[in-house]
Amino acid sequence: MACRPSGSGSYTVVIIPLRTSLYSLDALRFYLWIKRLKDLEKEKDALFSGLEILEKARLWYLQRLEENRARQHVETPGSCQEAAAKVRSCLLRSRIQRANGSLGSVMTEPNVTTSSNPSVPDALADSDLRWLNTALTQEVSDKNRQISMLELEKDALLEQLGELQSH
Repeated sequence: MACRPSGSGSYTVVIIPLRTSLYSLDALRFYLWIKRLKDLEKEKDALFSGLEILEKARLWYLQRLEENRARQHVETPGSCQEAAAKVRSCLLRSRIQRANGSLGSVMTEPNVTTSSNPSVPDALADSDLRWLNTALTQEVSDKNRQISMLELEKDALLEQLGELQSH
């Protein structure tokens, strides 16, 4: 059985000797069973780690919501810090959307919940799809950053135009 000592990143596997040949079907089944238990332990550890991260993220989201509510009641239009705040807000919003999308894709991953033993071609296709998804997510993130910067530039240009028209 696989077990993880607290504070350690390694696993211990205890193998109980069989009375049959190493090449017997029982030995193979036992080996595969032990391997599956080890994989399940690793999955459980990853899930617990994810729960810890999600709890920290939940608290972080709540704190950002409170800060957002406070800023809505305090900020006045036209302040000099407004442009910097817009940039930070845009970048933060982009990162939050990416994180939300990643969490959503983890929860809706079809191969994780429906197939416990994918075939090799399915595993390769899954790997390719994951890589493509990562690449597309990065591209969307880059485009979001470009859009944010262009919107800020547009706002600055419109402000300059308004100043020039008022003179």
